[in-house]
Amino acid sequence: MYGGAKNVRRNLILFFVDGITFMPTMTLICITTVIPFFLEQLNASTFQIALAASMALACTIVTQPFFGSIASRVKSMQKTFTKILFIQRFIFFAFVLSIPLFTGNYQLLIWVFLIFWCIFNLFVGSYTVFFVPLLLKLLPPDKRGALRGSGLAIGSGLGVGAAALIPVIVNRVAFPYNFVIIFSVGCVFLLLNALVFFLMKEHEDDEPRVPMNILEYIKGIPTSVLVDKPFRAMVFMCSFLVVGHALRVFYTVYAIRVFEATEYNIAMLAGLAVVANAVGFVVFGLIIDKYGPWINSVISAILLVLAGAVALVTNTLGFLFAAWVVSSFANSAYGSVMSILIGEVTPAGKLPLYAGVMNIISLTLSSVVLLLLAPVLENTGFFLLFVVVAVCGIFSLVTNFLLLKKYLYKKSA
Repeated sequence: MYGGAKNVRRNLILFFVDGITFMPTMTLICITTVIPFFLEQLNASTFQIALAASMALACTIVTQPFFGSIASRVKSMQKTFTKILFIQRFIFFAFVLSIPLFTGNYQLLIWVFLIFWCIFNLFVGSYTVFFVPLLLKLLPPDKRGALRGSGLAIGSGLGVGAAALIPVIVNRVAFPYNFVIIFSVGCVFLLLNALVFFLMKEHEDDEPRVPMNILEYIKGIPTSVLVDKPFRAMVFMCSFLVVGHALRVFYTVYAIRVFEATEYNIAMLAGLAVVANAVGFVVFGLIIDKYGPWINSVISAILLVLAGAVALVTNTLGFLFAAWVVSSFANSAYGSVMSILIGEVTPAGKLPLYAGVMNIISLTLSSVVLLLLAPVLENTGFFLLFVVVAVCGIFSLVTNFLLLKKYLYKKSA
């Protein structure tokens, strides 16, 4: 089971390295800090920034059935996933290197960036439907939290260093070459991350996956939610958390437009996020191994409510930073648990479907909220933003205790 002790050790180390190589990219090509700052330098509108954030969600949704169908049918998920990752990352890297060609027309550069950002995120539709089944297939339950969390923490530490370099690069290198450097380093880390999956060892499935074509996958989306009550409870709970976390992109816009945040302030936001992630991934990983994954979803919801409340009752950049840190802890709590928790409620052989369905529903809702909220914030200010964040946390918490906990308890009894 799990491919034998030797392969478990190998894959455990590689999942550890996965965190180390992936997390710096979350600082350098970050939809909540660096990308909004880049677009602000191009004089992008609030709608264009919201469009970039919603693309990170909506484009993922569009390709989920396609990649979910592939994941259910391929013989080797690891090899297929590796090919997808390399294609995605080389395409975006090629765009990044071409950015100087558009310096004469910033509006054109905004839209070209949005096109390639869309292409990049179309491939992100493969992440959950491949990564979640691979994690659950290759690692035993008591090995999925602490060491992987440590890898994410070390990667976050590298992200702190990357965040510290952002204002230096921005100030010392002319625009847009400064962002070419920042994004290029992020792409190199992404390519190293793809190499990690190339080196993994995959064994035969203990229980065969249910093969599905695209049409069958699409038909399975409403059926899985309507028929499976535990899964439906998890979808509702996660959707509110995903919406609350997706709104983090507006924290950066708020800091820039209300408090005139500089590149140093943006770098501090990025650095604070990765420090919070570094601590959070270790702590929440240990909690998973010792107490199970459910408690982390509760913690994430509580922290989301707290983040919204702190930002609501204060009006200084310092307290916005505090709300940002709390929100970052909430994000790491959710990130540490989602892949594992979904395995708790998924029937045998249906992980590609269920993982994809959860993403499709939660990301669709997040995209809609982002696009609807952008023009409202443009006209009324940012008070409503933090109300929505707090409400998302409250609804997730209620769903967690009233529904999901009951179903998980029954299953384990």
